[in-house]
Amino acid sequence: MRAVVARHRDDRGALLPILHSLMEELGHVDPAAIPILADELNLSRADVHGVVTFYHDFRQTPPGRTTVRICRAEACQAVGGNELVDRARSRIGVGLGETTPDGAITLEQVFCLGNCALGPSVQVGDRLYGRVGAQELDRLLGEAA
Repeated sequence: MRAVVARHRDDRGALLPILHSLMEELGHVDPAAIPILADELNLSRADVHGVVTFYHDFRQTPPGRTTVRICRAEACQAVGGNELVDRARSRIGVGLGETTPDGAITLEQVFCLGNCALGPSVQVGDRLYGRVGAQELDRLLGEAA
């Protein structure tokens, strides 16, 4: 963690680049990092905690082996995005931002995957899917488990 801080210490607004780097390297920002980052950057713990908890991109727990993101932006909502979220929650038994007990799937919502013309859109790992219906979502969740 201190190596990441050292790489970004002189960046303007260093906290965000540091947090993004921690996410890339560790997959999450461990809550134990908050006091260390505060000390290293001469910020209050509350400031660091506020940034970590404000932005949905920063997780405080390790993600599952596969992350499933369902778009909830207006274009995807209009063609069934919210229904896909409800179906996914019911099918895998976790809420948004949670990971299945076996660590297989983390379910997340996003507010645009840049695939608006092909909504509703779902991202599984690094792969993007468009025009996802209930059966396709079931198949994707099954493969991710």
